Amino acid sequence: MNYDFDEVIERRGTNSSKWDSCKDVFGRDDIVPMWVADTDFKAPIEVIEAMRKRVEHGIYGYTYRGQSYNETVVDWVKKRHGWDIDSEWITFSPGIVPALSMCVNTFTHPGDKVVIQSPIYPPFQSVVEANGRIKVDNELILRDNHYHMDLDKLREQICIQDSGEFDNRVKMLLLCNPHNPTGRSWNKDELLELGRICVENNILIVSDEIHSDIIYSGHKHIPIASLSEELAQCTITCISPSKTFSLAGLSTSAIIIPNKRIRSMFNNTLETLHIDGGNIFGSIALEVAYKNGEEWLEELLVYLEDNLNFLMKYFEEKIPQIVPIRPEATYLVWLDCSGLGLEGEQLMDFFVNEAKVGVNPGSNFSRRCGSFVRLNIGCPRSTLKEGLKRIEEAVNRL
Repeated sequence: MNYDFDEVIERRGTNSSKWDSCKDVFGRDDIVPMWVADTDFKAPIEVIEAMRKRVEHGIYGYTYRGQSYNETVVDWVKKRHGWDIDSEWITFSPGIVPALSMCVNTFTHPGDKVVIQSPIYPPFQSVVEANGRIKVDNELILRDNHYHMDLDKLREQICIQDSGEFDNRVKMLLLCNPHNPTGRSWNKDELLELGRICVENNILIVSDEIHSDIIYSGHKHIPIASLSEELAQCTITCISPSKTFSLAGLSTSAIIIPNKRIRSMFNNTLETLHIDGGNIFGSIALEVAYKNGEEWLEELLVYLEDNLNFLMKYFEEKIPQIVPIRPEATYLVWLDCSGLGLEGEQLMDFFVNEAKVGVNPGSNFSRRCGSFVRLNIGCPRSTLKEGLKRIEEAVNRL
């Protein structure tokens, strides 16, 4: 490998949410933090050098994104995901969660219904409920250690009870593709059927595809908007280099909206909130990462898949009480801990105070997932080994 993903880089003392917030979040700071969904890898050197050059200029005034910014996004999406997009479709958000919130506020009204599919990244729930919308939870089905969409149930949920007619208060579906926390990379058939339901019932799709570059062997990311012109016209696609290239703190996302009317409405919200400017370093990092970071990414994917294989084998051989749901994408692993006989606060107490490993509680993703936790393997192998060793030893003490 040309890149050293085994390098352990000290992140404490850098205001890292993942490392420096442990005392506040877990009540102790002697844990291995494997929770926040960012990686402990140094960004590509090309990105670092480009930002260093800009720092040395010494003036950091108001900025804008030039044409090369959009062209870089166009080239990346075509090369990595086979989707031909127009540069005019691309707009901006300082992050994908802000984009979700803007979409909810722009395209729905209080009392409208928004579909999510739990277990799901917690902001999907909060951007609906905190803005006075009604959450429709089309829960995923776990079958044979694999998650599936329940599309038959979705059809029932978007109809008025007993009448069978479409409930016109259902305005939007928030899609997570690839899915966080289950790691599903939704296949073409699943996406087409989901899309058909949305097109037929005039439901706007907002697709969070932030993890789309982290795909494992045998799987492929498919942007739902790439499947048909009809789907392109009713979909807002959100991407970012943040998860891929260790750039989350630079708050830069690309929002792809083929429908001119929808794009205009979104941009109006951006301008109204005065958050359309972005920042110098986020724009530079996106362009350089997408132009020059592909070799780095290919090596990262090999390293992450080795991490995943190591974890799967470790649990199977040494901690069979915990069953990982093998992800098809993302560096997040959803762990079924029901074999421990613990859930909710007791399960978190076990991980934090017995194993001394920081994880995300499953109940944050779904009220039905109290016996699950989410664990981040986007770290050097030595960190992963230490975390798994601590879990093994704690299980053996149970």
